[in-house]
Amino acid sequence: MTLKIVADIAACKGTACCMMESPDLCDVDETTGKVVVLVDEIDDARRADAETAVRACPTKALELRDC
Repeated sequence: MTLKIVADIAACKGTACCMMESPDLCDVDETTGKVVVLVDEIDDARRADAETAVRACPTKALELRDC
């Protein structure tokens, strides 16, 4: 199953917890201070990293969805 990380930009407070936990999947835009998802699709090999990034967000601005 392929998943994607969906970001709620309005909920993002720019804590960068997702980026610290999964820097290959998430970044923070220097201009807006909001999350930027770097990967369009999450395969099984990256699922654990994606789940870690989602759990790390203190504002629950990230979620995993089926593609």
